Amino acid sequence: MATTSRDYYEILGVPRDVDADELKKAYRRLAMQYHPDKNPGNPDAEARFKEVGEAYSVLSDPSKRRSYDLYGHARGGIPDMGFSFDSAFDLFDMFFGGSARGRRGGAERGSDIRVNLDLTFHEAVFGVEKVIELNRSDPCGECGGSGAAAGSSPVTCNQCQGAGQVRQVVQSVFGQMMNVTTCPRCKGQGTLVEKPCQVCNGQGLVAGHTTITVRIPAGVDETMALPVPGEGEAAPRGGQRGDLIVGFRVKKHPHLVRRGTDLVYELPVTIPQAVLGDTITIPTVDGEYQLTVPPGTQHGKTITIAGHGVPDVRSGRRGNQVCVVRLVVPSSLTAEERSLYEKLGGRDGQPAHVRKGFFDQLRDAFKG
Repeated sequence: MATTSRDYYEILGVPRDVDADELKKAYRRLAMQYHPDKNPGNPDAEARFKEVGEAYSVLSDPSKRRSYDLYGHARGGIPDMGFSFDSAFDLFDMFFGGSARGRRGGAERGSDIRVNLDLTFHEAVFGVEKVIELNRSDPCGECGGSGAAAGSSPVTCNQCQGAGQVRQVVQSVFGQMMNVTTCPRCKGQGTLVEKPCQVCNGQGLVAGHTTITVRIPAGVDETMALPVPGEGEAAPRGGQRGDLIVGFRVKKHPHLVRRGTDLVYELPVTIPQAVLGDTITIPTVDGEYQLTVPPGTQHGKTITIAGHGVPDVRSGRRGNQVCVVRLVVPSSLTAEERSLYEKLGGRDGQPAHVRKGFFDQLRDAFKG
């Protein structure tokens, strides 16, 4: 369970786009600085070491990092990050050769399954429930996932005595420490199958099929991925299932373009509408909207409709719809229209901004 509400990137002093190598370097430096063996009896250093380990345990795991980037510390149905104080020492052991705190062996975790869902633009904005069919491995019904034939059971590994790890005392900068490695005989399982199950050939797994319903939160986009805990591949011999990682392909909207939580709409406006003003019916994700275009509106002007954008997946706060005015100049004119434009004059070889009263003239011409 997470023990801090501070930003993990801030704790490790790294930017949000940090790569794995720089993340590891930052963790090693801080873990070395605050390790309890270097700060005996210092509760502040121990707390800091715990905080650093928690941050790295999340950000170093691609699935957990995506979940954290998407949802922050607020779980909202997202799985617990699975951090404990012991895991801080486990991480340190991984890089610095072990400590007096050993790790217990156990069954391996199942693999993650990655799928991409096709979403409409509206579904991505407002969220949706999707049914997903998965072909995945399941525990063998014959042996109960143990991998052992009927009437037999896995036996304790005689090399690691069931720990799944072998240990060796080594010298380090902190003095004598314990180096812990995965047992090469049982591959970290702690047990061995002497009589394999004939159905699953000792693997403890068989092919399976399932259907699950996933709630897609409002505001997702194609850069995000949603982890669904415990819905991945089964693990041999009763280990924890992997996760289902759901990515997204979002269909484009015919009129709106997403920019973060804002939506951009190119608003075509005729010259009379720009000069005289108008109330124009435009599309939004919430339906049609009556937008007021003020008189004298210039090409490229933006008109913002607050709160009609995309919800932020973490806060739920909606962005805006930004309407960018595009002045539409007619490519052909009727005789009457041409006569009105001729009355305006202005074809004097001068730039439009030099002429005085151009829009006043145009307004008067259209008013008759």
